[in-house]
Amino acid sequence: MRRTLFEQDHEDFRLLVRDFITREVLPVYEDWRRAALVPRELFTALGKLGIIGTAIPEEYGGGGSDDYRFNVVIQEECARAGVTLGGLRTHLDVVVPYFTGLANAEQRARWFPGLASGELYTAVAMSEPGTGSDLAGVTTKAVRDGDHYVLDGAKTFITGGHHADLVIVVARTATDPANRRAGLSLLVVEKGTPGFTVGRKLEKIGLHVQDTVELSFAGVRVPVANLLGEEGAAFSLLGRNLAQERLAIAVGAVAQARAAIDLTVTYVRDRTVFGKPVAHFQNTKFELASLDTELTAAQTLLDAAVAALVTGELSPVDAARTKLFCTETQGRVVDRCLQLHGGYGYILESPIARLYADARVTRIYGGTSEVLKTIISKSLGL
Repeated sequence: MRRTLFEQDHEDFRLLVRDFITREVLPVYEDWRRAALVPRELFTALGKLGIIGTAIPEEYGGGGSDDYRFNVVIQEECARAGVTLGGLRTHLDVVVPYFTGLANAEQRARWFPGLASGELYTAVAMSEPGTGSDLAGVTTKAVRDGDHYVLDGAKTFITGGHHADLVIVVARTATDPANRRAGLSLLVVEKGTPGFTVGRKLEKIGLHVQDTVELSFAGVRVPVANLLGEEGAAFSLLGRNLAQERLAIAVGAVAQARAAIDLTVTYVRDRTVFGKPVAHFQNTKFELASLDTELTAAQTLLDAAVAALVTGELSPVDAARTKLFCTETQGRVVDRCLQLHGGYGYILESPIARLYADARVTRIYGGTSEVLKTIISKSLGL
């Protein structure tokens, strides 16, 4: 089915991104994969081309176009090329919207030029060793002391935390026994602040190039001027961008599943078994036909959700439906594609094996499939 989501500006942007990946990423990507980290210079290079700052207003050096479809293009081109550019998706799709939506005039002047140029790279620190998805259970504390907050606590599973220049930390600034969700605030902690330590990189099943780290805060003095949004309102503020955060995961899921099908079609055409290409067997044809049909349905749902997001009409429930369907589809598609690769599909040097490992987390982060089903069932009055 012909997609109608994109306009000419997006297709021109696609060519820019594709050219950058071909020239600057693919020749060195295996080195990054072995190092389990992308170089910090990647983000300034993306900034110079205007790829990383499209949503930042023009007066701060950005593109001035808060159109999520540009972010979709980046994810699709990364998947097409078989690369994972660290925490770029988290930076653009998850963290930057908090800055553009909540920063005051002084903060905009201070941070936005760096966000546009790629000189400032970001992360968000929500999860803690003892809380997981229970955001209301955050124990990291920030106590007001004059014109500073004194921050103490620990965070884990922080994507992009190794390189991040600015980290939005969810901390408890007040306690209300009657309402666990109250009293949480968003504090922007700057790299190099005394007491702020970037801990170990966590070894994951997949997404090896995407750094995931632990962070700790011991008596970190954060200026009150670094409070993002209203004090004590973090729980509601974090919900403002939740639909886009979930949609971003669905975008990657569909793009990577499409890459898996493309890889498999090429493989079964070239691989010979019992004297003929694997593609000639009826089972192969039927499997790929079914997978392609299922993924086309996911793509159609996803494109409708992206269009709704762009016009401000995407509801949290529809975002949940989209992420649930697209990530579950990704899991089934990539698993069957690996099966068609046979033994080669289980070897890590095979791209399909890496896609398989990378796919597993999409049903966990950004809201597990079980959490999403709970949200959807509530919309049904259950």
